[in-house]
Amino acid sequence: MSKTQFTDDTMFHRTGLKTGTMIRDNELDFDERVAKSEKDTFGQRAVAKAQDAQWVKRETARAELGNWEGWRDLGEQIRQHAIRYLPDYLEEFSDNVERRGGHVFFAQTDVEARDFIVDLAKRKQARHVVKSKSMVTSEIGLDPALLKIPGLEVTETDLAEFILEEDNWDEPTHLVFPAIDKDRDRVQKVFHDKLGYDGDNDPQNEARFSREVLRERFLEADMSITGCNFAVADTGMVNIVTNEGNADLSMAIPKTQVVVMGMERIVPSLKEAETMDNMLVRSAVGSKLTSYCTFTSPKMPDETDGPEDFYVVIVDNGRSNALGTDFEPILQCIRCASCLNVCPIYRHIGGKGYGSIYPGPVGAVLSPILQGDYGDFHDLPYACSLCSACTATCPVKIPLHELLLKHRKIEMNDNHMANAIADMTMKVVGIGTGHSSLFRTALAMDHIATDPIARKGHKSKDDDGETRRTPDTARNLNTTGKHEEWMPLVFGGWTKVRDLPQPPKHSDNFRTWFAKRKKSQGSPEEFSKLQSGILSSNPNATIAGTGTVNREEDATAPFGAFDNSVSSRRADHEKTEPLSADTVPTSLGSIEDETYGERVPDLVHAEMNPQAQHGAHDASDEGRKHNK
Repeated sequence: MSKTQFTDDTMFHRTGLKTGTMIRDNELDFDERVAKSEKDTFGQRAVAKAQDAQWVKRETARAELGNWEGWRDLGEQIRQHAIRYLPDYLEEFSDNVERRGGHVFFAQTDVEARDFIVDLAKRKQARHVVKSKSMVTSEIGLDPALLKIPGLEVTETDLAEFILEEDNWDEPTHLVFPAIDKDRDRVQKVFHDKLGYDGDNDPQNEARFSREVLRERFLEADMSITGCNFAVADTGMVNIVTNEGNADLSMAIPKTQVVVMGMERIVPSLKEAETMDNMLVRSAVGSKLTSYCTFTSPKMPDETDGPEDFYVVIVDNGRSNALGTDFEPILQCIRCASCLNVCPIYRHIGGKGYGSIYPGPVGAVLSPILQGDYGDFHDLPYACSLCSACTATCPVKIPLHELLLKHRKIEMNDNHMANAIADMTMKVVGIGTGHSSLFRTALAMDHIATDPIARKGHKSKDDDGETRRTPDTARNLNTTGKHEEWMPLVFGGWTKVRDLPQPPKHSDNFRTWFAKRKKSQGSPEEFSKLQSGILSSNPNATIAGTGTVNREEDATAPFGAFDNSVSSRRADHEKTEPLSADTVPTSLGSIEDETYGERVPDLVHAEMNPQAQHGAHDASDEGRKHNK
């Protein structure tokens, strides 16, 4: 099969395409999804625990590299370079895949990708399909389409995805840990109801049981579908990173393999692939490398394992909407989920609150782009506190919070403030905050104006998820002990999802306090005279110095005698220089001639039937004795 003709007017250019994509995974609106997520107390605790644990592991793994900011610069350069020359590298990769005997299909939409794979499964008369974890196959809605083929069985072989599949194809909640919201009791029940599992809720026993089930399905499979972490342009190889080995078995046993990849997942060579794998694994799971880092391609004549028919489906599905725009940096994403693991919004609402298979900050940016409009995802750009933690942790330096702001601006411009009342309200607010006298008057009246709608205490949820009012504690900064739980017009956006502390009385607010304090101190000259009097009466009193104190190397400076500000400490450090490509260590070497030795299906059979394997060894020993 020849590849689709690659020309500027037919493929991979900005089209403003409305894809009809399948990335929306929930029909509830944003508020309903969030309310549902808040009731999942186990899921919230699991997300928080995972975020905290991943923080330590991630930062430790990154620190081992040294000069992490330099590595981030290099990662950004590699990804930007690949995106800038995307048509050239995709053309090179496609040619090399076909040179090795594989086939390439360019799919502009999810429908084209889905139809091609479904048609291929029918032509191959596949009866058992095994899949390794792939976000892009979920994005194009592949599983539901395959399940419509009569007599075809589909199995997700990643343990977490397998659990979701058996749990009535539940939605994933994390890019790397899809079933993070499932506890051991839920897994036990699902396995018991669907697979006849009679064991306890020990995770090791549950994993052992799933391993036995999956081994049987691997051996029955005649077609596999995998994702792609990176496609290597100059070799035509596909790089897949896993911790469970399921992708390797998927590639080694079935005769037909289909790789589904987003068009941006391309790197120039093995050297860049190694660098990106290093950064991906450290950012995703906090390890130096995963258990399995595999480079695959069509089976060569001298190899014992691998697919006889090798297909690569390269998917656009709205990605070209970002090319040449301010949103192009989102195509640098390597799906490490590092942004999810630091996001306070994701910590609060979980993955299912986003209503997209891509949750978290990256999903909030990417989902409207893939969809082609804001229809289903108009709320996601506002699911952000703008704390910029996602931008700071991203290994390829995507300015995620800035892109979310750009989404908000576009939505505002497109809507043109259709609500006339909201438009008028904002104009009034602008006039009031733009004139100091009006602003001071408003501050003086805000306590009186809000008192009728203020309520004692603040809202909180009990263990059953019910909302109740809780009295403020002494440490609460709200001086009145009251909160606004409803406000009119555009201000209602604040109180829709949180209590707003009632403004203090005019006599208690900060401006009044500061004016009184300033008046009691007198003029600057009077304050200086007062300070001099204190110093003259107390010879041991000193004035803290301002700025860094020069001192001898062997001198000991007293605590507080020198400037310990952030700017001062940064000034002592040399500027971090970005790593060049030549300084990145390369340890992969050549993998062209690597083989498995024994065939993988034989190894799996032997593992499942150790007695038969033992008998085979005995027979082999007898044969050697006979030869002697």
